[in-house]
Amino acid sequence: MNRLPRHAAVAVFLAFAFAYFISTLLRAVMATLSPSLSSEFGLQARDLGLLAGGYFIGFAITQLPLGAWLDRYGPTKVVLAFLTMAVAGCAAFAMSSGFVSLLGSRVLIGMGVSACLMAPLTGYRRWFDAGTQMRATSWMLMTGSLGMLASTLPMQWLIPHVGWRVPFWGLAAMVVLSMVVIAKVAPKWMVPAPSSAKGGFPVRAPRRKGCCQVTAQYGVIRISGMSWSWASSTMVPWWPFKRCGLGHGLRK
Repeated sequence: MNRLPRHAAVAVFLAFAFAYFISTLLRAVMATLSPSLSSEFGLQARDLGLLAGGYFIGFAITQLPLGAWLDRYGPTKVVLAFLTMAVAGCAAFAMSSGFVSLLGSRVLIGMGVSACLMAPLTGYRRWFDAGTQMRATSWMLMTGSLGMLASTLPMQWLIPHVGWRVPFWGLAAMVVLSMVVIAKVAPKWMVPAPSSAKGGFPVRAPRRKGCCQVTAQYGVIRISGMSWSWASSTMVPWWPFKRCGLGHGLRK
C-alpha cells in the first residue's frame, strides 16, 4: 500500500470532497425547489415528498453491488462511471416537463452520486496513514454538511434571478469539473491478486480485537449520535419534554 505524500494527499482529498459537496447539495436541494416546482407543475405535498425520496431510491439501488465494484475496479473508475449518471440526471432534471421526468431524473441523480462518499473512503485506506484517514473522514462529513447548507440560502437567493433550471445546468457542469479533477489527481488502483484456499474462497486475515475494535465502535457511536441529534431537533413537539419544563418555549 503506497501512502501518498502530503501535497498529493491534499489534492486527492479536495477532488473527492468537491464531488461529495455536490452530492449532498443535490440531496437537500428539493426543500428549496419545492415552491418553484409546485407553482410551475402544480405538485402537491405527496409529489414533492416522492421527488425528495427519488434520490434515495436511486441511492439504494446501487448499494449492494457498489462495494464489490469498488474492490474490483477501484474508487476512481467507479466514481467516474457513477458521476456520468449524475451529469445526465442533472441535465434531465433541468429539461423536465412534468412530474414523471422530474422523478426519473431524481432517481438517476441518486444513483450517480451514490459512490461519492464510499469511493474516497475506500481509497483513503490505501492512500493515507491511519491518523490521516480519521481526519479525512471527518472532513468529508463536514464537506457534506457544507453542501447541504449551500442548498438553502444560496440556492434560494439564486432561483428568483435565474430560475430553477439554470442552477441544475451549473451543477451538471460542476460534476463534470469534479470528474476531470478526480481523473487527473487520483492514483491508479492496483488490484491485489487474491490468495485462495480450498474451494476457491479468498483467505482473509483474522480480524483484530481490542483497541482497534473499540475505536471503530466509538466512531460509529459518534457519527450515529450526531445524526440523531440533528433528527431529534425536528421532533421536539412530539417528545414529552413539557412535563419537566425542558421544552419550554421551543414550540413558539
